Amino acid sequence: MQTKLLYMMLFFLMLTTMVSGQVEELIVEKDSTVRTKRKITSFKGIDPLSPARAAFYSAVLPGLGQIYNKKYWKAPIVWAAVGTGVYFYADNDKEFKRYRTAFKRRRAGLSDEFIEVDGTVLISEAGLVRAQEVLKKNRDLSLFITIGLYALNILEANVDAHLPDKALDKNLSFRPSFFTESFTNQPMMGFTLNFNF
Repeated sequence: MQTKLLYMMLFFLMLTTMVSGQVEELIVEKDSTVRTKRKITSFKGIDPLSPARAAFYSAVLPGLGQIYNKKYWKAPIVWAAVGTGVYFYADNDKEFKRYRTAFKRRRAGLSDEFIEVDGTVLISEAGLVRAQEVLKKNRDLSLFITIGLYALNILEANVDAHLPDKALDKNLSFRPSFFTESFTNQPMMGFTLNFNF
């Protein structure tokens, strides 16, 4: 379930990035003897350090780079993604410590929370070991997913700062399409990227 959620979040974050073209200018230089033409690509009014700042801000506080890029609607998505990972890490760690303490107390011959007052054992010692293994695995997975989402937040802020809305080229388009695969005759989904000159 967590991997499906991770894939869905990655898919939607990737869809939020923009495709950009470069604005081209033709500059004519006059020399005393020779007239030369050269083509330069430039972005008017764009700060070249903007991507570095956005990445830095996202590294300091997740979502701050998105706010710096003036994509305010992305910040709650980042906060929810990273916050969910932190929540699952903390919850699995708390439960792991709970079962670990019960296991240690039982090995020492003491009573624990999984033994009732009349001596009925609710969870066996083998059950406590299995619970610790599962909770440790889930805790570690939550940590890796949270680190991945944190890195993705930084990367998304950097890429989004590199692709300003003003520099979009109308000759560049990206659209999903449905088609039938010829060998198996099954419907498939694909993406097309078109360049018009």
